[in-house]
Amino acid sequence: MPGSTHPANDAWEALLSAHAVLMKRFAAEDIWGDISMREYDVLYTLSKCPEPVRPSELNRHVLLSQPALSRLVDRLAERGMVERKPDPADGRGVLLSLTPTGQALQRQVGRGHARDVARAMTAGLTPAELRQLETICLKLAGQPATAAAAANGSDDRKNAPREKDTA
Repeated sequence: MPGSTHPANDAWEALLSAHAVLMKRFAAEDIWGDISMREYDVLYTLSKCPEPVRPSELNRHVLLSQPALSRLVDRLAERGMVERKPDPADGRGVLLSLTPTGQALQRQVGRGHARDVARAMTAGLTPAELRQLETICLKLAGQPATAAAAANGSDDRKNAPREKDTA
């Protein structure tokens, strides 16, 4: 809203509106097959983990409540996409990782999703705006911007869309 006296609230509302519009667009894409976007999110998050993780660690990186995540992981395990192993450091704990089937499905769906994301993001934003958006979002998330982007405001690696299908 032009002339608003609440720029933080206005920015937050714009961010949430953009997220909602893009998520609806991505959900409507014909790439998901027998997997939901939420299931894909869990597979993608696990694909980025170099080693098995505890459910609590996985829960920090997905937008699901702990009980909902537990049920979703149960379904993925039943379908052979996620493996549960006892945590050797704590006999009561469990570690989660992708099975080869889960990895293959994540990569397959991820290629299509990466194309959809790149198309949506580049349709309205220039490469410089994409770098600026990334820097702002990383800052809000409390993560440092990439060294190249922080040093000179650009990062040539970011000119090409990255696929969200590999770790």
